[in-house]
Formats: sequence, C-alpha cells, structure tokens
Amino acid sequence: MGSRPYRRRLAWGAAALLAAGVAVPAAASASEGGSSDVPALAAGHGAKKAKNVILLIGDGMGDSEITLARDYTVGAAGRLNMDKFPLTGAYTTYSVDKNGKPDYVTDSAASGTGWATGRKTVNGRISKTPGTDKPMTTILELAQKNGLATGSVTTAELTDATPAVLASHASDRSCQGPADMKACPGDTIAKGGPGSIAEQSVNHKVDVLLGGGKARFDQKVTEGRFAGQTVTQQAQQLGYQVVTDDKGLKSAKPGKPVLGLFADGNIPVEWTGKPAAQGGTAPQRCVTNNPERKAGTPSLADQTTKALQLLEAKQRGAGSKKGFFLQVEGASIDKRDHAADPCGQIGETAALDRAVKVARAYAAQHPDTLVVTTADHGHSSQIVPLEAAPPGLSSTLVTDEGQQLKVNYSTNTPGKSQEHTGTEVRIAAQGPQAERVLGVTDQTELFTTIRTALSLR
Repeated sequence: MGSRPYRRRLAWGAAALLAAGVAVPAAASASEGGSSDVPALAAGHGAKKAKNVILLIGDGMGDSEITLARDYTVGAAGRLNMDKFPLTGAYTTYSVDKNGKPDYVTDSAASGTGWATGRKTVNGRISKTPGTDKPMTTILELAQKNGLATGSVTTAELTDATPAVLASHASDRSCQGPADMKACPGDTIAKGGPGSIAEQSVNHKVDVLLGGGKARFDQKVTEGRFAGQTVTQQAQQLGYQVVTDDKGLKSAKPGKPVLGLFADGNIPVEWTGKPAAQGGTAPQRCVTNNPERKAGTPSLADQTTKALQLLEAKQRGAGSKKGFFLQVEGASIDKRDHAADPCGQIGETAALDRAVKVARAYAAQHPDTLVVTTADHGHSSQIVPLEAAPPGLSSTLVTDEGQQLKVNYSTNTPGKSQEHTGTEVRIAAQGPQAERVLGVTDQTELFTTIRTALSLR
C-alpha cells in the first residue's frame, strides 16, 4: 500500500476532488506514520498567494463546544457559519516543558505562541522560548515587517494570552500591565526589557486593537520614556485614536491606529443563565440579553466589521498593494467553560460564529483572502444522555428545537475551575493555501500556513 503508484493515484484523486471544490476528508489519507499526507497531496489547489488573512480563534472551542452551540441555536441537523468552510481538518495542541518534552494539556499562552511563532513553549509563556526564555518572532511582527496592516480583536482583555502572543514577549502571561510585572523581572524596562504586555502592544503600533482591558491600560507606566503616564496616554502619544464604545468605534477614522477599550476587564458575555450544578439544574432557556453587558458595547461581529474596514482603508490610503493580517478571538467560550456556565458559553460561541459570517462575506468579495477558524485547545463541556447522573456539574437546557439537552462538566472537582483538555481541535479554512489545514496537523503548522499564504519573509 505504500508503493509509489498508489501514492500517485491518491495524490491525483485528492487533486481532482479539490479541483472540483469537494473537501477531502481527513480519513482519505492513510499515512503510515500517523500524520496525514493530504495537505501535501492537495498542494497546488487554488490560488497560491493571499493578500489578506483573517484568523478566527474560539478560545476553548473544541468539538463539544461547537456541537453544543449548534444543537441549541440551529438544531442538530443545522449548520453554523463555521461549519460551512470547504476544507476542514484537525490539529494537535500540546505544549512542552522547559526541556522540550510534551506537556499534553496546553494553556492559551503556549498554544497561542504555537501558531504565532511556529514553535512550542511552556504553559504561561508569551512568544518566548521554553528553555532560554528568549523572544521568538511572531506572525504579526513578520506581517508588519513586510508592509501589511495588522489588527487584533478580542472579547477578553487585550492583554490576555491569545491577543498577547501576537504583539508581545513575556516570561509569564500575568505581566499584563505596568503594575503586574512581578513574575517578569527580566522583562521590565529598567532591566532592558520591553515592559508589560499592554506597553508592548501599543509600542508595536498594531493598526487596530479592539477588546477589553481598559483597567490595564489605565495603569501608570513606571519606567522609560513614558514614565508617569498611563498606557492609554502612551498610546495617544503614539498616535492612537482611543475609543470606548460602539459610537466611538463607528466614528474612528482610517489613517491613524485605533485602540478600542470596551470594558475594564473582559467584555461581559452576551448570554447568561444558571450555571451547572451538582445533581443538575431544572430545564432552562438561556437569557440572550445579559443585563451586565452595557449598552453601547460593540458585538464581536461589529468589531470585526470595523477592523476590516480600517485595515483595508489604511492600505488603500497609503497606496499600498499589500493587504493585512487580522486575528479575531471569541475569548469567553473558554472562560464560561471554566465556570461551567453553558448559556454564557453557547452565547459566546454564537457571537464568534457571527464574526465568522462577517469574515466569510468579506472573503466572498475578496477571494485573495485566506480565512481560518480554529481553537487554541479543547475544554470541559460534554453532551450526555438525559438519564445520566454525572458526578460533576451538569445542566439541562431546552434548545430552540424544543428538546432537552444535558451538559456535563467533570474535568475538576465541583467548586473548582473546570480544566482544559488535551484533545485535538478543529481547524477549517477557505482561500489561498487553505488545503494546508487538511488531515491532522499541529498547531505550529498554522504559522507556516499563514506565512506561506502571505509570502512573508
């Protein structure tokens, strides 16, 4: 079966399917080494070069989280926007210890570092090497170096791990603002380091930064050129337009970078409901207008729409033929999974799915855009039979189909934060180089996919 004629036939078959617009399933590959050959076999399908890349990350959005959101919102036989990509695969997410040995369950800092730099690191570290704690060049830094516009959108604090991996290098993910540097003494400006994640993010002059974390940016800088000023004031001195609500975001003009800070911490979730409990909950419908979410807070889809407008206008105004790199994160899928809050989790998955719709609509008008949707790691929610009596936390929901659905959370002792899992997660794509996501790959290969698509040197 490993003969060259067989491999040629398999390659021809994959290429023919792709040329016809048919997604080749991962199971079509039978690599003897346990790693799919389909990405290699499918190479050559479609355009080679992308002008733009939109990367959408569902933090903690494993297959269970996607299935739960699908079942609740569009029905078991329905399809979310993220289900409609033509090419779908899976990737592994493990991190490493300081010696480079596998750590089978990653956190968001190490996993984000994987796709941001193409290299694995230890849990808790932001785009720095596992053993020597040295900065590693990120995909956003490469994009900037090559003249592309760049953006990062999140529902978490802009200094949280997933956005942080793009535009900062920190020994520990906790070093978010100037007052949070205890775990990163070597990263302080006084020691010749780059400072906190907030300071680095604006110093990098990322064109569009939208999310939460206003309280981090309101901390005072204690060292260096901007000492005595807040990070927000530092951003303004660097030319940023600072906006704090939907009205301000809509009025932001291209030509100057934009810093959007829409909450003191994480942006409040869209949906709420009763958290899972020992012994379960009474059947419930989710509340789809969380009262803790302030009026004027832009949705993730609205932030994505504005980011795309600003990035495209910046390049057009500069007379550049080069495009942009944009990362969009639905962060609180993970955070509500930790809290065993199925309604909050489903609402945030649905919010990311609407951002996926925005990205795919943009790509339909700009086919030289690579769109990728994936997760950083798996998480704890599981759909179980109604008659099950799990030992952990569970909740029963009444879906939009009028059916009951039971969700279980049992990756930690009840009363403690539920944990990530080490499972592989979905990756789906469309556009130039999208075939590279087929089969089973590793998280670090996403860096190579984006770099190849954008021809970054």
